[in-house]
Amino acid sequence: MTALTTVQPLGQSRETTPPAPTARPAKPRRRWLTEQRVVGGIAVVTAFVLWEIVALLRLKPALILPGPTDVLKAFGDLVRRGTIWTDLATSATELVSGLGLAIVIGLPLGLLLGWYRRLHYALNPFITFLYATPRIALMPLMIIWLGIGNSSKIAIVFLMAFFPVLINTSQGVGALDQGTVRVAKCFGASDLQLFVTVALPGTVPFIISGIRLAVGQALIGVYVAEMSGAVHGVGLMMNTAGQQFQTSKVFAGLFIFAITGVVLTYLLRRVETHFAAWRPDLH
Repeated sequence: MTALTTVQPLGQSRETTPPAPTARPAKPRRRWLTEQRVVGGIAVVTAFVLWEIVALLRLKPALILPGPTDVLKAFGDLVRRGTIWTDLATSATELVSGLGLAIVIGLPLGLLLGWYRRLHYALNPFITFLYATPRIALMPLMIIWLGIGNSSKIAIVFLMAFFPVLINTSQGVGALDQGTVRVAKCFGASDLQLFVTVALPGTVPFIISGIRLAVGQALIGVYVAEMSGAVHGVGLMMNTAGQQFQTSKVFAGLFIFAITGVVLTYLLRRVETHFAAWRPDLH
């Protein structure tokens, strides 16, 4: 058999049909209800139910172990009285101010320490000394130097949150890909350009991790600072309730601190996950 071929006349262009556009694959939707959240939620609900059952059985008096409903009643009483709002505003001001100062000062200083080796050699003894010293022990000095107002409280929160940001940022700069740095220098990049285009983006995952650790330390600083000469604050409320054996109010303040830490940690973990691809592979 002979194959039939079609001869196209000269001077006529062959018509070709353009390829059909291919549809982009749809990005998989991230389910909010994941297995981790389901299992974690069930565990939390189970723990609260068991806690309530033990409290209702009164194996221990309510003075020793109040139940979740007792804690909710205590929190409702604080809301009705209206004093909780002043305490919340005071503690929030101390937390935001101290943590904000720790980020504003610790972030650029950590970049400089990680970038300039001699500066790191010069300041490392002082950083090690202060980091090894319990910052809570500095509270009397803060009161003497800054008074019993909010300034001394913010200073303690700052000292508690400063070192996680500083150390993580410095370690992030040290983990940068030196090949990328050398290429940028070969193209004539200045130190400022290297900071903005190489150092800062490459250390973002470390910075977020440091801030996440700083949140927990800052909350500890808020509670400890409000136990010394404070007029308002959630920590002061908990301390006063403990002295008056109002255990339910102590638990209410404890949950305020815990929920604040959980929310801030969750938000920072989302940011950290967003920049996880920037983290260099150290192995």
